Amino acid sequence: MVKYRLLPANEQVIVITGASSGIGLVTAKRAAHRGARVVLAARNESDLRTACDDIRRDGGRAAYVVADVTNPDDVKRIGETAIAEFGRIDTWVNNAAVSMYGKTHELPIEDMRRQMDVNFWGHVYGSREALRHLRERGGALVNVASGLADRAVPLQGIYCAAKHAIKAFTDAMRMELEEEGIPVSVSLVKPASIDTPFFEKAKTYIGVEPQPVPPVYAPEIAADVILRCAEKPTREVFAGGAAELIALARLAPRIADLYMEKMLFKQQRTSVPASPDRPANLYAPVAHDGGERGHTWKGRTKGTSALTFAQLHPLAVVGAVAGLVTFLGLATLRGYARS
Repeated sequence: MVKYRLLPANEQVIVITGASSGIGLVTAKRAAHRGARVVLAARNESDLRTACDDIRRDGGRAAYVVADVTNPDDVKRIGETAIAEFGRIDTWVNNAAVSMYGKTHELPIEDMRRQMDVNFWGHVYGSREALRHLRERGGALVNVASGLADRAVPLQGIYCAAKHAIKAFTDAMRMELEEEGIPVSVSLVKPASIDTPFFEKAKTYIGVEPQPVPPVYAPEIAADVILRCAEKPTREVFAGGAAELIALARLAPRIADLYMEKMLFKQQRTSVPASPDRPANLYAPVAHDGGERGHTWKGRTKGTSALTFAQLHPLAVVGAVAGLVTFLGLATLRGYARS
């Protein structure tokens, strides 16, 4: 059995890709607030600079790297920058991803290849670079996939394919490292729909602006799950209870097919026409990555998830259930005593 040596977040150097907006940005800020030194990587230098300035203004320590995760040389520079700035890497988070909406038989092949390059191969390059630094002294590798790593949905076929591939790659790597006795904890995080600008930057072939399928969760839920994986060896965890419910579709796949055919074509579409010159970040960053949250679900997101809490704190749940059973048992005995 491999013995992992994961430090508290406040003692760590944490690398995060896809850190200029959304889950990556929120994770970087929350990690820095807890005392971690963070290295943010993404393609948008302006937003990276702003994020690092915000972190430093709040007393944190941060550096950034302008990098495209489809380029192995760029990914190598991420690791080199972390070493140059902070001397080591304790946790590496592969989070970069792009989105695209359309039917799989209608999408341009070059767009499909590009999405796989970013979403899957970016994780592969990041994982291999992380291991180059982590394999001797140990640490955590956190790959952010999706609840759709367990179940495909219509209009996001290539996104789902990439997330399935990330899950398989991560599972294989975990077993291989354990067999060699390499002390690197390998975690897979599977978020549900998260309120970020991700959807607003997606390339769309459906004629309208896309949107996440409800319920939609606050990005802080995903960020806290990622940081938990950085501190505690965790095999796989959902971020947002709806992701776990999606995974249950495998128990009745045909029923799930029919339900999704009826509901998800509508639920992923807004009524807002997509402008022909609408910016998308499939090949290059947009002018502004959009910050932490999106605009479609403003004020309508879920800030907590009971299922996610139960995954992260199983002993607390067991204790609560035991307490409830004890209370009910005592109440029943009192009832018998009075009768």
